[in-house]
Amino acid sequence: MVAIIDYGVGNLFSLQSSFAAIGEKAVVTADPEVIAKADRLILPGVGAFEDAAKKLRESGMAEVVKREVKNGKPIMGICLGMQMLLDKSYEYGEHEGLGLIHGSVRPIADVIDPSLKIPHIGWNRLIVKKQSPLFKYLKDGDCVYFVHSYYAAECDDVTAVAEYSAELTASVERENVYGCQFHPEKSGDVGLKILKAFCEI
Repeated sequence: MVAIIDYGVGNLFSLQSSFAAIGEKAVVTADPEVIAKADRLILPGVGAFEDAAKKLRESGMAEVVKREVKNGKPIMGICLGMQMLLDKSYEYGEHEGLGLIHGSVRPIADVIDPSLKIPHIGWNRLIVKKQSPLFKYLKDGDCVYFVHSYYAAECDDVTAVAEYSAELTASVERENVYGCQFHPEKSGDVGLKILKAFCEI
């Protein structure tokens, strides 16, 4: 069973539908006991880092996530959920993340061509930098769907990037902690293959 962590932020039920599409049971929950019994965790997230991180802490889910990761359970952060896995974010100030993957969250405006639109929205090819179990069903040239204005920087655990005049972090991985800046649940068959691979870790 996959537990999709509900802390008041995220595209929860479309994720649940995506797991149903690949025949995997997924529950949306904020119950620590349910999360403890789950085989895998999803940390979703949309919106502003500061607000989401505050809700994660105040809901008690930050400590639950850290405990489950320490116990070796696979977790995947998606979009803002991936960013919160990092040490800190510089989105409208400086805000503490979960510190499960080293790195910081910085504006894409710092590195992309100033003529390009922000947020970065649309389909981009995944450029694999390090092999990952998440990519076991993918082929060269597969594209995924992004919506973001910030990206993971100063990170040694990048597994794939996307080109948007600069290479922007698309995915990260450290031991049992995985993150996708893109939205698998909005990425068609490619996204479903990534979720399927995650369920086989």
